[in-house]
Amino acid sequence: MMEKLLYTGKAKQMWQTDDPEVLRVVYMDQATALNGKKKDHFAGKGAAAKGISDLVFNYLIEHGIATHFIKQLSPTEDLVKKCQMFPLEFVTRNVIAGHFASRYGLKEGKVLAEPVEETFYKSDELDDPFINESATIALGIASHADLEKMWSFCREVNALLKPLFEKAGMQLVDFKLEFGRLADGQIVLADEFSPDNCRLWDLKTDQHLDKDVYRRKLADLTKTYDEVLDRLKGALGKEN
Repeated sequence: MMEKLLYTGKAKQMWQTDDPEVLRVVYMDQATALNGKKKDHFAGKGAAAKGISDLVFNYLIEHGIATHFIKQLSPTEDLVKKCQMFPLEFVTRNVIAGHFASRYGLKEGKVLAEPVEETFYKSDELDDPFINESATIALGIASHADLEKMWSFCREVNALLKPLFEKAGMQLVDFKLEFGRLADGQIVLADEFSPDNCRLWDLKTDQHLDKDVYRRKLADLTKTYDEVLDRLKGALGKEN
């Protein structure tokens, strides 16, 4: 069977493989903002984002989190388990920043008394609107048990990654997770974990080390992602 391109997203392509339950993911040298309305090319960005995501996913797997990740194929390609994705984005906020700050007229930077958990319906056409549990269930997107499972994953991921990023000299400000269901019905963490879908600030200077450097024209995107990758490798003892 020839490989077939199944989907091209904002930063990745999904390809069919000879195994119907396995997909090949290709990370692109592309960054978008405003739900894809703004788009630019950054040489090396795909490899850096994938490197970060691979380190994080392997770390989570080692600590008991079920994910779709199988293995790395090349600096820009991974093999992953095929999932039926939930059209939901699960956002965990540890610090006031981004849309949460602008929505409520707050200044960025204050650590929240406890993490804020928000769910959004994944739709570029609708600008990813907020969705609550009753609407999610009423629309047949996920059950109460599904949502409990996914939020349980989010809390475990937050508990694991906050200290990891602190060890790497970074504050995990907020992050977005996506989930899918495998052929056997198991719910797993899917998509990626990189500065494309989380906010990271330097612990000492509050320097932005995520996609906000592109959104706000603060620094070079690829160099920023490379720095995050190097710091994570150091924290995990995986320097080349």
